[in-house]
Amino acid sequence: MSATGASTNATAAKERLYSQLASSLARTTRNVQRTADLCELLQMDLHALRIFAALDAAK
Repeated sequence: MSATGASTNATAAKERLYSQLASSLARTTRNVQRTADLCELLQMDLHALRIFAALDAAK
């Protein structure tokens, strides 16, 4: 294999790996956002539980 061919293969491999990294980071970003959304929902549910527990205790 010539030096140019090896360089082309190395460049293609590097570009493929950067593309995989970009995809992985995009998935991670979506998953972090989803986790944040779920945490917000959990906080709202816990707040509602505290209210219902207080109302029940006040009976």
